[in-house]
Amino acid sequence: MLRFKVHRDGKPADAVNLSGAYCIGADDVPLRADLTATDGIMTCDKRAAGPAGLTLLWKVVGVGEVMLETVRLMEREEPYILTVELARGRLMRINAKLEDWGILDHEDGASIAGMLDDAREALIKSLQADEDGSASALGDEALRLAVTASVELSRVHADLFITRRKEIGGFSRRVFGCSIHADAVSNLACQRMKACFDFAMIPLAWRQIEPTEQNFTWDTLDGWVEALAKQQVPMHGAPLLSFAESHTPDWLHTWAHDFDTVRDLAFEHARRIINRYGQHIQTWHVASGLHANTCFSFNFEQLMELTRMTSALAAQLAPRGTTVLDIVAPWGEYYARNQRTIPPLLYAEMAVQSGINFDAFGLQFYFGPGLDGMYVRDMFQISSMLDHFLKFAKPVRITAVQVPSSTTLSKADMETRRMPAINGGVWREPWNEQIQAEWLGQFLDVALSKPFIESVAWHGLADDPTQPVPHGAIMGSDLTPKPATGRLTKLRSEIYANAKQAH
Repeated sequence: MLRFKVHRDGKPADAVNLSGAYCIGADDVPLRADLTATDGIMTCDKRAAGPAGLTLLWKVVGVGEVMLETVRLMEREEPYILTVELARGRLMRINAKLEDWGILDHEDGASIAGMLDDAREALIKSLQADEDGSASALGDEALRLAVTASVELSRVHADLFITRRKEIGGFSRRVFGCSIHADAVSNLACQRMKACFDFAMIPLAWRQIEPTEQNFTWDTLDGWVEALAKQQVPMHGAPLLSFAESHTPDWLHTWAHDFDTVRDLAFEHARRIINRYGQHIQTWHVASGLHANTCFSFNFEQLMELTRMTSALAAQLAPRGTTVLDIVAPWGEYYARNQRTIPPLLYAEMAVQSGINFDAFGLQFYFGPGLDGMYVRDMFQISSMLDHFLKFAKPVRITAVQVPSSTTLSKADMETRRMPAINGGVWREPWNEQIQAEWLGQFLDVALSKPFIESVAWHGLADDPTQPVPHGAIMGSDLTPKPATGRLTKLRSEIYANAKQAH
């Protein structure tokens, strides 16, 4: 059992936000644990032996309210000071990245090094403090300095490497994409898509295509594919297979305990889609989030078999196409709640080692709602997560990214439309259209500074009630561009201008 002392303004905290909190063990794998907080003491009753850390939503002045993690700690009788261990956790992560990135020799490195020195000095003082309140306050200051330095470190790294990539023309011809909403076909939406993006993501939700068994609704998808083809907009189909609640038809649950039948039905579903749209869709997202979404209680081997099956089918029926395997919720918080799932990096590693035939990994980032996989992370954490995929020697595509442009939700939105509340953290300040644009700009710099990242696709062209993140589209419901659209098109122009010069 791990215990932490939590202070606010020098006194034990009256309440601690445990929303989204979880324990984490070796190799960054989340652990099952019961978390409670009473009278300023947070208790983590974990189900596994050995060192562990705590990850929780924490407010950092100047950065926002983001998910932060402590170092790995041994169990002991005396509670740890939470802010001290959070600061140590971030400094440990920074030290590892300093070796990887080698940024301190850069002209901006001196200021970052100065912040890190101040953070370490504050941390030492916190460890020497006699009173818990003083130790916590010094730990909070060390944490603020460390997180600020790490975010600046990721910015400098991104600026340096995206500049180099622009100068050498190191981008493909189709870097920026966006998903459409599978509603009535709109000529204006097609025009906006062609003007602002290089490709369109076509949603292939099984639930929408086959709402009742053997009854298919193709009209809307057919209309979109035809309209985008006329505009000569390249198309990606996503996903061929997903067991997310929003993708899984209700009737399929009849076979929840019959893997063979579900596999055969999934095979026919994927085959049907590829045969229908194969002449128009160039890239197939063969499976999305099978490691995390558990409508069915399939085991590890069965989930890998489904992954292998859809990948092989796409390669067979669309041999000239590109196949992408999508990883969702890349920090794997869901695994702490349900260990019938698979940690994301383990799933990715097994997909590579078992010889599954696919061309690229897809990664998805949603932030804003208070749901597992959507709690806000800072840019240093995002950059570090992307680096994990370098070891797999596969190209990576950001196949969905979305943050909100507003936190305002009506009661009808949350109850009738089941839209999640935007209470999963803050990036700098409460979400609005300008913050969304600034976040997008920094995210694109971070992602595209990595030479193994081929493309980035925003999730949602226009706001609608079915979005994973409310108000998360890049345009309003009437297709009026938000500031984020301008930020993206500016970077797009810069990249392609440099590409022409380089060639």
